[in-house]
Amino acid sequence: MKRWMMSATALAVAAGLSGCLGGSGGGSNDGVAAPPAAGPQDIELSLLGRYSTGAYEVSAAEIPAFDPVNQRIFMVNARSGAVDVLDASNPATPTLLGSLATEISAATINSVAWRDGLLAVAVEASPKTSPGSVELYDATTLTLIDRVQVGALPDMVTFTPDGRYVLVANEGEPSNDYSVDPEGSISVVEVLADGSGFGTARVAGFGHFEAQKQQLIERGVRIYGPGDNREVYGPDNLASVARDVEPEYITVSPDSSTAWVSLQENNALARLDIASATITDILPLGYKDYGQAGNQIDASDEDGPAGAPALNFQSWPGVVGMYHPDAIASYSVEDRTYIVSANEGDARAWGEDDDAYWGSDDSLPGDRSKGFVEEIRLKHLVHHNGFSRRYADDMPPQLAELARGALLDPAVFSYCGAGLDPSRPSGSCREDEADPASGAGLGRLNVSWVQGYKTQADGSPVYHDAAGNPDPTADASNGYLMYHTLHSYGARSFSIWDEDGELVWDSGDFFEKFLAGQTDYQCLLGEDRSIPCLEYFNSGHNEANGFDSRSDAKGPEPEGIALGRIGEQAFAFIGLERMGGIMVFDITDPNQPLFQDYLNTRNNWVDEPEELAAAGRLDEAGDLGPEGLAFVSAEDSPTGEPLLIVGNEVSGTTAIFQIHPSERK
Repeated sequence: MKRWMMSATALAVAAGLSGCLGGSGGGSNDGVAAPPAAGPQDIELSLLGRYSTGAYEVSAAEIPAFDPVNQRIFMVNARSGAVDVLDASNPATPTLLGSLATEISAATINSVAWRDGLLAVAVEASPKTSPGSVELYDATTLTLIDRVQVGALPDMVTFTPDGRYVLVANEGEPSNDYSVDPEGSISVVEVLADGSGFGTARVAGFGHFEAQKQQLIERGVRIYGPGDNREVYGPDNLASVARDVEPEYITVSPDSSTAWVSLQENNALARLDIASATITDILPLGYKDYGQAGNQIDASDEDGPAGAPALNFQSWPGVVGMYHPDAIASYSVEDRTYIVSANEGDARAWGEDDDAYWGSDDSLPGDRSKGFVEEIRLKHLVHHNGFSRRYADDMPPQLAELARGALLDPAVFSYCGAGLDPSRPSGSCREDEADPASGAGLGRLNVSWVQGYKTQADGSPVYHDAAGNPDPTADASNGYLMYHTLHSYGARSFSIWDEDGELVWDSGDFFEKFLAGQTDYQCLLGEDRSIPCLEYFNSGHNEANGFDSRSDAKGPEPEGIALGRIGEQAFAFIGLERMGGIMVFDITDPNQPLFQDYLNTRNNWVDEPEELAAAGRLDEAGDLGPEGLAFVSAEDSPTGEPLLIVGNEVSGTTAIFQIHPSERK
């Protein structure tokens, strides 16, 4: 197979690569290097082995961790609420040894990490808004050693590289109706030196940022959840900083002094000083400009004639992507730490399955106290007849109470006809069918309504009349919002950031264009790499023949990430949750990553996965919905070669990939 690279430039930075290559689903932060190779290496993947739970679309394989001593894989199985324990001594045929379940009633395990013979698991309480726990087990005997209470919804756990602490990301998601919204936090839990239990447990919270709340918002940190869902939503009814942040994932510096935490919905990173258990900074990540060259997206799943799917890559001025990283990892080059993010995107959509939230009377908005949904299709946001046309359908009641309707700013969106026709003030921008000449094709893109419109100094809307003129006499009953920026979810990419959250490099539109066959590299699907990717571009993981079906949402949806060092080189492995498959890049030089490989081990794209599962033929599907990834170094591998372990939540499979290095040509 041809080794693929994004540049012919020779590897510029090899010396100086050091430290932690962790933050993966395994949570060990252990990136032990194989013996240095003579020169730069390229790598490719092949499927080595697979274990299947036989359980479809119930998250039966999510987050992996690897125990090199006992040659076991620990895989979070959300279906059972436990951890599956797999024998990986022969990774070509992994087998189930048993499971590890918490003794806490009605609780479920969300994350697992291994380090030096110990296993840490994050345990979510029932209900999820109650404090959870972190538990410590002997990784050999699976005996419970200790347990301490942590914050609400502990979603990720990891050891520091020196093994002294377990860190837990307490996401603090709200209840489905948003009536209870716990604070997000990071638990810093000491591990006793002899491994006999936990020592001091501390909580790093975000309460001390409340005085900086407005500054954080102005800098781009998304603090926007409702403070009290019983009251009208607006700038004077926002949640506190501590309640609004939702810590998702943690990665730690090689010296174990600093951790970075992804605050996904807030589009930010938090920086944690581990010794003092203090959040020292909240770092806004900014937005990806889809109007810039190299950042094109296909923004719709129905942009062809008569609503058919079609490829339609365009630049969209005024449209941005919120990076919203899920998994993050880190590595060091010349004593500088870099954070690598999988830019998935995630909307707050609480209460979306409650009919009372949307309402049942098409003349009235729904009940705001039943939830909070921030996403809406562009064409329903800026229709000239206003918001009432979507009552009892998909109009969030908080938005319906904010204004009569919304428009697009002609100063930004004139390229698609905004402001040119008073009877259609949004022009062709909100149309589904693509037309590069008129800029049409944005209509079905999912965007957030909570930001991007013109505001007063206090954050309240600047209202306009139906023709788009500012109207100081208008209010929420008759005024229109004027959107100058449309915020979509995720960035359809992976990024590299410096220690201060400044963007170093982003993969731009490479993922989508590669999957569409619009790069210099061949893209093929299946274990045997025999199916052109273009045939199933931007497909969903739970559908057949889904060409273009995810383009209106978050595209291929990069979610999981793991880093590993082979010789003197650092590599990133990025899982695409919806499209499936693993992207591989050489990131040794953080300023110039090199594309290496893409392997997608979904084999059946023409039969509905649900029907295959019902017929007892789920194995034919292959792997669907990669969630968590863990790198295994050659030194720790049962085969003596580096491996990659992937949990696939939709197919319920654990896939083990062999990593094949070869001399770079």
